[in-house]
Order: sequence, then structure tokens, then C-alpha cells
Amino acid sequence: MSNREKTSREKTSREKKIIVVGGGLIGLTIALELQKAGIDTLLLEKEQVGRGASWGNAGHIATEQVYPIADPSMLKSLPKMLLDPLGPLRIDWRYLPQLMPWGMKLLSNMRSAPFERIHQSLRVLNRAALPSWERFKERWALQSWVKIEGSLLVAEREQSLEQLQKHGEKLNALGIKNQLLGRQALLDKAPALADSQLGALLFPDTGHIVDLSALIDHLLTQFQQLGGSVIENYEVGSIKKLSSKKVEVVANGEIFTAESIVLATGAFSKPFAKALSGFNLPLETERGYHLMLPHEKERLSIPISSIDRKFIMTPMNSGLRLAGTVEYGGLKLPPDMRRAQNFLPLATPMLKDPLNATDATEWMGFRPTMADSLPVIDQVDNCYYAFGHQHLGITHATLTAEIITALYLNQPPPIDVKPFAIDRF
Repeated sequence: MSNREKTSREKTSREKKIIVVGGGLIGLTIALELQKAGIDTLLLEKEQVGRGASWGNAGHIATEQVYPIADPSMLKSLPKMLLDPLGPLRIDWRYLPQLMPWGMKLLSNMRSAPFERIHQSLRVLNRAALPSWERFKERWALQSWVKIEGSLLVAEREQSLEQLQKHGEKLNALGIKNQLLGRQALLDKAPALADSQLGALLFPDTGHIVDLSALIDHLLTQFQQLGGSVIENYEVGSIKKLSSKKVEVVANGEIFTAESIVLATGAFSKPFAKALSGFNLPLETERGYHLMLPHEKERLSIPISSIDRKFIMTPMNSGLRLAGTVEYGGLKLPPDMRRAQNFLPLATPMLKDPLNATDATEWMGFRPTMADSLPVIDQVDNCYYAFGHQHLGITHATLTAEIITALYLNQPPPIDVKPFAIDRF
């Protein structure tokens, strides 16, 4: 029996110091850092650790993405996008009544003052994210899977190239390094691209993970070898704060108790956060898709996004991952895998040679997004919160773990966490 298959009842029968609820990459990295600090930790996951959004995302350490998920410029193109069922943005109209309160808050945050405040907070997070990943990579020997080799944002229309140039200039002024590449420089950097790609921004201080499964399994093994306990396939039914020194988690009909709790359940966090904090948070899920092409392992060397086509191609050990889009339909709507298959006709014109889609696999998962595009990273008494990272869950995972561990140990966190407080709404 492998380490990940073990669910030792002996280890979990006694009360733990802390329970981390949610075994995505954020929950796993938090549990690992706490256990390394000598804190007796239980990681509780409703399915398999790391097999949700952490497994299916684009794998991009996207430190260049420092603006809110929505801005006023997209409003004029919104009707066209919504009329295309396979476009980059889709709303299931049956879900619209449930989405509206969150959507109104999202619109409110497009106003200049909140937009700028959110932008500055994302800058702070992203500026600290890459150094955090570098530290984490060295500490846990992740060099085989974490590559800090940059990424490209390409354009294939003259108007888009002008937008890229202005965007790059703005980011450089903010200290976010990038370089504008013309067509020939772009083709030298990514020879597989077709001549239709006119230019790109090269972001040197970004990275990607080439094998999410292997990285997650490695971290899980490290956690267990340090004495951490893992229980998988246990779905949490309720969470209660019994006192300032005791919390109770009921999962699969069993009761688990601990002195403290970390809530890291991503898009599923809203009811648990309300039970612990009393706040009805503006948390929504952005359903994202990917198409994995297992016979395209050598096509690209770094992630390439398209400003025109609104998706990303990430090279991984297991193939080329085409990912992106935003779909609002809640947590229960069945996936529409046509959205995953649509990546193929999006990607093909960008490349010199046709893609090999033999044995391609499809996936859909849930990105947890707050109405202000910022995560909740906070401590209130013996309850710790780490969710709502939108498209930047991979990017902010290790930094979030550093913050939560510092808060637990009553040490100064690496950045000011006030903008990410649970009571900010």
C-alpha cells in the first residue's frame, strides 16, 4: 500500500493540534509547513489530495497578472462574448439569479478607487510569490518539476500588438519585468509558432510546473514522513468552533477535534467560512477547462498565452496542456466538454504544424474567486482561512503557506495581510 493510500486510524483517533481542511496545493503546502514547524497536523480531503483544481489547472506561476479579474474595458465586449457558447466567458442563464449578488459586487469593484486598491494588493502578493516559490523549491527539492524559465503573451493582430506594447510599458514602470519581442525574436524563442503571431511580451520572472501530479505526491510523502496525518475520501459535513481552544469537524459521520483549524477548501469554502466566522462571503466559482495532448510533449518549452484567443498552452512532462476560459454555472452544473475540445481549433492556427490530438483528455474544475479578486488569508482566534485565490492558486500557494504558518507561530508574516482579511466585506 502506498503512502497516499494509508489512512491510519491510530494516528487520527487522538486530538490534533490543527486540522487543515482541504487537500489542494494550498492546503497541502500549509499542512507541510506546519508539520515541519513541529505542529501535529491532520490533512483532511474529501477526494484525493491534489486531484481537484490543483491538478487540472494551467500550471502557470503567473506573477505578471497583477490586475483584478474584470475591468471596465471588457464591458463593451461582454455581450459578444456571452453570445458565443464556446467563447472565453460563458454564463449559464439558469444560474444567473444565484450569480447576480456576486456579479454586482464584481462590477462595483471596477470603480477606479477599489480597482486601484485591489491592483496594489495583487502587486504585493505577486512580488512576494516568486521568491517564496524559489525558497519552497529549494527546501523541498522540487527542481525537477518547478521551472522558472519565463512565459510569453502573444498577439496576432496589429491592434493587439499595440495593446501589448502599452501593457508591457505599464508593467515595466511598476517593476514587473517584460520585454517586447517582434515576430522574428518571437519565432526564435518559440520556433513552433506560426508566422501569424506578430509579437509577444516575454515575462522572465514567471514559471510553470511540468508535473503537478508528481509534485503533489512528493509533497504529500514529505508531509507523512514528517509525521503528518492524511485522511482522503472523507467529505466534511460540518465544522464548528467549540471554543477558542477547540474546533470540531464532522466528516463521513466521524468527529475530529483539534485546537485549531485551517479552512482551505477552495470554491467549496463559503458555507464552512460562514459556520466559523458568521460572514456570508462573496465567493463564486469560475469553472475552468483543459484539454491535455499527451503526444505533444516537445512542441513548446515555456507557457504561451494568446491575448486574442484568451487561453494558455503549457508544456508538461505528460504532454501539452491547453487551458483557460471562464464559465459561471456553480458547483453542480455538469461540465460542457465542448469547451475543452474547443481549445484545439483555437490553438491550431497559432502553430506551424497541426497538433496531435490522439488520446487527448478533457477536464473541468472550480476556481474559487472572491468578488474583489483577492484571496482570504487570515486568522481569527484559532481559525485560519486560506481560500479564494481565483486564477492564482498555484502562484500564491507557497506564500499563503508561509503566511498561515507565521500567523500560527505568532510571527510577523512576510507581507501585510490586512487586505486579505475575512471581515473586509
